[in-house]
Amino acid sequence: MIDLTKESFQEFISSDSKVLVDFWATWCGPCQMQGKMLHQAAEEDAAFGAKVGKLNVDDAQKLAADLGIDAIPALIVFQKGKEVTRFVGVQDIAKLKAALE
Repeated sequence: MIDLTKESFQEFISSDSKVLVDFWATWCGPCQMQGKMLHQAAEEDAAFGAKVGKLNVDDAQKLAADLGIDAIPALIVFQKGKEVTRFVGVQDIAKLKAALE
């Protein structure tokens, strides 16, 4: 997983292939749980098939607000800079994998 900043975010989501961004915060328990699941899935399954980044909403409040992030964890699949799918709350890895196919 790649730690994103407000400066690196746009370049990351502009990929031709689908990418997943995990919007989280250090104080958010469910975010910590989702982050561990994503990290484990990426380690165990090299075929996870997509770049995964995480963006701390406390460090990028304006960006999160501009994207309409009003609850975390929020997971958004982007392709070519456009939002493809959005999930809110802790998600099953299989569901996220399916969204990235």
